[in-house]
Amino acid sequence: MLDDIWVDDSVLALRPDFAVLVMTAHGLSNGPTDDRTRAWLAEASEAEVQADKIDAWKDAYRAFGAKPQRTRPSVDALTRRMPLPEINRAVDAYNSISVKHALPIGGEDLDRYVGPARLVRAIGDEPSEEALGQPEPGEVIWRDDAGVTCRRWNWRQVVRTRLTEETTNAIFLLERLEPMSLEELKQAGEELADLLSELSPEVRITSRLLSSVK
Repeated sequence: MLDDIWVDDSVLALRPDFAVLVMTAHGLSNGPTDDRTRAWLAEASEAEVQADKIDAWKDAYRAFGAKPQRTRPSVDALTRRMPLPEINRAVDAYNSISVKHALPIGGEDLDRYVGPARLVRAIGDEPSEEALGQPEPGEVIWRDDAGVTCRRWNWRQVVRTRLTEETTNAIFLLERLEPMSLEELKQAGEELADLLSELSPEVRITSRLLSSVK
């Protein structure tokens, strides 16, 4: 999967500063929230809100016609849910990194994917789960061969690919816009890899940076 993921040129035309660090984790040992992940969430909950980074995502949403006050970028919604919710160990790990760096991160079950992930502008007829509704033409979506996996860039993921306590192979999408630097993006990826390795010492993590930024 890792080498086959791509970002459509129409998305990069919308935001040339976009970059995504894609990480795969094979051999995860997930499970319910424990004292370690609870501590990570508590620490992240104390982080100062980085409004400039969140505002960049609001601008990106407006650029394709979304209203960020109604459908908030994931990191904006997350920072409004203090204390951070307890989901499961893998989700707790990436949510804590997301809030710490004001960085949208999606985590999904790799084994639930049908074909490679790609970030595109919607045509409007893509298969989508009923609860999410149909994407609008021009909307930025993540999708695979079976249909939408996340609407409005990083607003809401589908149930089909969500991380569960039984997930053993996962994919994480760390999405960056300026003013975040590529160096901080890579640092956030390393921090997430460290947390996942603490949870699952045998996990095998690989990563790939997709960016038109030089």
